[in-house]
Amino acid sequence: MHAKYAERGLRILAFPSNQFANQEPGTNAQIKEFAKSYNVHFDMFSKINVNGPNAHPLWKWLKEQPNGKGLFGNGIKWNFTKFLIDREGQVVKRYSPMSDPSVVEKDLLDYL
Repeated sequence: MHAKYAERGLRILAFPSNQFANQEPGTNAQIKEFAKSYNVHFDMFSKINVNGPNAHPLWKWLKEQPNGKGLFGNGIKWNFTKFLIDREGQVVKRYSPMSDPSVVEKDLLDYL
């Protein structure tokens, strides 16, 4: 989606977190190098916490928004939870890690 819609304004922001079964144990440099092996060209930020008292302020805010709450509360249950944010910075929708990218893409088209 990044390659397809970047020119229309899509920005994908990735935030690695090691809070999910120890899946991101490496350093920030190691994580970015690993992402390159998958031809990742979107913004990859430093590793953060997304849950708990040390959660990054952005993630605290995302989860508090009316459209940012999950099915079972506002905690992030697993990697690859996604948020669609419009051009005004409002959370439009939250997607589970299991959401097919085609579902996200369909919704995305309404906001580009």
